[in-house]
Amino acid sequence: MPQNATKARAVRRAAARTRPLAVAATPPQPTLKPLLDELYAGFNAPDSALDPIQIVRRYSRIDDREIVAFVAGALAFGRVASVMASVDAVCRVMGERPAAFVRGFDPARDGDPLRALVHRWTRGNDFVALVWILRALIEQHGSLERAFAAGLDPLHPHVGPAIEAFSTAARAVDLRPAYGRRVPEKPGVCYFFSRPSTGGACKRVNLFLRWMTRRDAVDPGGWTMLSARQLIVPLDTHTIRVGRCLRLTRRASPGWKMAEDITAALRVLDPDDPVRYDFSLCHLSMMGSCGWGTRRGNGQCPLSALCRPRRSG
Repeated sequence: MPQNATKARAVRRAAARTRPLAVAATPPQPTLKPLLDELYAGFNAPDSALDPIQIVRRYSRIDDREIVAFVAGALAFGRVASVMASVDAVCRVMGERPAAFVRGFDPARDGDPLRALVHRWTRGNDFVALVWILRALIEQHGSLERAFAAGLDPLHPHVGPAIEAFSTAARAVDLRPAYGRRVPEKPGVCYFFSRPSTGGACKRVNLFLRWMTRRDAVDPGGWTMLSARQLIVPLDTHTIRVGRCLRLTRRASPGWKMAEDITAALRVLDPDDPVRYDFSLCHLSMMGSCGWGTRRGNGQCPLSALCRPRRSG
């Protein structure tokens, strides 16, 4: 069988594993929507909370914005201040026109400033490999939007299969120009291109997609080939905490299926834009208002009428 046909079959099998289960999350209480709408309105302002999206919004050109958004989403782990410092450092290397920098990127000629960077366990060659992969995807498709849309089924209820195809294509790029002849068995750059078929929540890719697809006072948008109704919540510690507290999921283990659960519950409240509540719910927890698993309980939570946080000790 031809190699391309074998790869296509593998991608289809992996995509099938991202289809939603028949058993969805517990339907949200009808009184939840007005509370979430009020919370959303309170956070829907450019400077409502410190967040990497503030860096992404600096770029008015869509080709620049999608590059910076992917970098910012990829590095969105750890303390917010540290994340923003690392994203700013990469942006300084890329200059005023990040898209032009990526299109012309030569690891041997341009890689040294990136090799000097570190973000938690991400090392210099991982940054070089990230830019190299973005260049390869853009060379093949013309933009990151088109690279993602190549695996998108507009009739599928969510972006899972498209993420699978996008990340699989990224992982197939020859990384020797970035890492040298001996590419690590598990290159650090692969952390930025997670796949639903492995069970992971794909938080960083989903965050990138939210930023580039939605448009309001927080998310700048810019893409037109993906529908907001297909987005999946970027699952992290904070959305897990609030999602469990509001009984938006029954699952105990974080991962892709939990992200599907929480998104399905929010889709009941807003079928056209289920992840619009993500920013406010996440920052509600980050600011310490959610009392899940704390001694203080839910006294400071604006959703306390519907949430049931556990108390520790």
